[in-house]
Amino acid sequence: MKILFMGTPDFSRESLDKLYNSGYEICGVVTTPDRPAGRGMKLVASPVKEYALEKGLRIFQPEKISKNDEFKDAIRELEPDLVVVVSYGIILPKSFLKIPKLGCINVHPSMLPKYRGSAPIQWAILNGDSSTGVTIMYLDEGMDSGDIIKQKEVEIDPDETTGELWNRLSSIGADLLLECVNNIDKGIIERRPQPEDYTLAPMLEKTMSKIDWNKSSIEIKNLIRGLNPIMGTYSLLNDKKIKIWRAQVLPLEKEYIEKKTGTVLVADAKIGLYIKASDGIISVLEIQGENAKKMSINDFLRGNKIEIGEVFE
Repeated sequence: MKILFMGTPDFSRESLDKLYNSGYEICGVVTTPDRPAGRGMKLVASPVKEYALEKGLRIFQPEKISKNDEFKDAIRELEPDLVVVVSYGIILPKSFLKIPKLGCINVHPSMLPKYRGSAPIQWAILNGDSSTGVTIMYLDEGMDSGDIIKQKEVEIDPDETTGELWNRLSSIGADLLLECVNNIDKGIIERRPQPEDYTLAPMLEKTMSKIDWNKSSIEIKNLIRGLNPIMGTYSLLNDKKIKIWRAQVLPLEKEYIEKKTGTVLVADAKIGLYIKASDGIISVLEIQGENAKKMSINDFLRGNKIEIGEVFE
């Protein structure tokens, strides 16, 4: 069976590696064009392109697909039996979906129909969900609306970050994908329509990263988890931007109930940094000062003075 693989980030790379090392013929790899990144804004290849280069696979990097007849003709010439899409980043038009005789399948990191959209892992963490999963599905013209082939549900640890869950689901998704591809190769076709009720997982906004200390302590902790490592969360202290990367929730003691939210309750290199939320205390575990590196709160407080009673904005 000839497979055309479409993907971009490191989440996709693990699935490509699983298919390649299982002996399937990868007739081509489609990924997004190189993008400028870093301080020098040099063009950087996607993790999937890097892998394809290592293995000597044929690479395509179209800017668009919907009105790109040259690209679609090139794919038709490859005559792929199956197209596998893993976090490619572009919705595929009907004219492309018709190319492979066995269809186009997708690895989606949620238990569809929950969290259709571009940020399902992040929203599962942001919303404080206790579980999520991976769905292998057929693609149609809609956004993550195709028939389901197979799903696997997993628990989310209450301290797990988006980055940690991302890595875990990448591995789980690659294994589940291979199982489904093996079945398709054997002529075993499984599919069932999605329920009509669904929830969306839209793109994240940069404005989300500022902590609102008037929110509940668990909401703040989930925000910190959910935006780690994508952008991180921050708050202002004495007009300086302080990023918080990890935190725990502690119960609010009676003596602190009347304190203003955002107030520093404890700032001690041995004990830690406690900040008041609306209904509890945020104990900061990992922090990043302005123009500085991430570090443990203990190391940070050894070199940076924060006074009890100061208020994070």
